[in-house]
Amino acid sequence: MVFVTGDTHGDWKSRLNKYVFPEGVELTKDDYVIICGDFGIWDDSPRENGNLDWLENRKFTTLFVAGNHSNYDILDNLPVEEWHGGKVNFIRPSVIHLMRGQVFDIDDRSIFTFGGASCHDIPDGVLEPDDERIESWYKMRKMFRINHLSWWERELPSEEEMQEGLDNLAAHGNKVDYIITHSPCSSILEQMDGYPDFYQKDYLTDYLDQIKNTTEFEAWMFGHMHVNVSFEEEKCHCIFDEIGKLM
Repeated sequence: MVFVTGDTHGDWKSRLNKYVFPEGVELTKDDYVIICGDFGIWDDSPRENGNLDWLENRKFTTLFVAGNHSNYDILDNLPVEEWHGGKVNFIRPSVIHLMRGQVFDIDDRSIFTFGGASCHDIPDGVLEPDDERIESWYKMRKMFRINHLSWWERELPSEEEMQEGLDNLAAHGNKVDYIITHSPCSSILEQMDGYPDFYQKDYLTDYLDQIKNTTEFEAWMFGHMHVNVSFEEEKCHCIFDEIGKLM
């Protein structure tokens, strides 16, 4: 079985405990929970590693795509391995990062993955770690982030990753069963609350729109927006704190 949920931001114990997710007690490592970005790889702290150990000890396997609140300095330095037909990083033996632009064969179904999104909560910008304005900006409650500490340029994909995604889809006849992303595509973003005042389109959302228009799929799940809402006619579903059975 495969389940899917939205952003967890490292709080796996709240989302995936036996009371909130009782189905997890009956699963095995051949069953999967997919998290649609902002999984919680953040600072490699003892607390984070302890929580990852807790997650590793669940009966199921956890899969995730990267979000905009992901430490890409950590993810990009992990070994790249092949798993179920696509490229991954192993965080733990059963906690696995599904890399961008891959098509995975899971339970005899094909799943295209593409993580990443633009931060929408930094109107005051990004500072370097040694910038003397940091303390005063915190006091002024400015909305900003710090490069390589709370913001990473790699939140958005490279041209190579986007081309790899198109190539892998073409190799599958531009047809997959499911699509898992963190960001919505542009045409869905335009229909969501907060657009365009808070959320804006970018080259990633436009790229995902290209995929939506050229790929046949059964359902598309994405996170990022912290709401649960479906666009049934377009087979697109924004998921946050719900846990749905995918297959």
